[in-house]
Amino acid sequence: MSDVPWVLGGVRISESAMAEIERAAREAYARDEEACGYVSGPATDPLLADRATVLENLANKYHRVDPEAHPRTGREYFKINALVFERALAKGKDTGNPVKVFFHSHLDVGAYFSTEDAASMTMGGGDAPTYELAYLVTAVDRGEVTAHRLFVWDPSPRSFVEAPFTRVSG
Repeated sequence: MSDVPWVLGGVRISESAMAEIERAAREAYARDEEACGYVSGPATDPLLADRATVLENLANKYHRVDPEAHPRTGREYFKINALVFERALAKGKDTGNPVKVFFHSHLDVGAYFSTEDAASMTMGGGDAPTYELAYLVTAVDRGEVTAHRLFVWDPSPRSFVEAPFTRVSG
């Protein structure tokens, strides 16, 4: 069992972090790609996630450079710089502001946790997520944010399931 409570759901995401996620999702939609990033929060309040950081989606760049090796575009999935993300995880832990939620958007298909999402978060379909995080999926339909859903790992069916979260002031 994990010692980080946010992996069970019940995360409280600040309105300012949600505003940043929604801004990033709308802007990424305009570029025809998924937004992605993470939300961190104080270790002293384990269920509060109050600072969103946007990561660059590299999928379109990889596709442009080598469309044969990378046939999908940023509209269909996200690709991040793993080293940048690993450094953010380490820094968050070291500074008492751990990363708690990974977020990404879906374009014109709803807020669900896809098979591709699950494979990305388990490094190809492993027995558990690579990181102890909750996962927020934001739906962007015709350029407007229409839904947010949070997902966490459930070890008994070995899959991601929807979990509750709340938006809080701040």
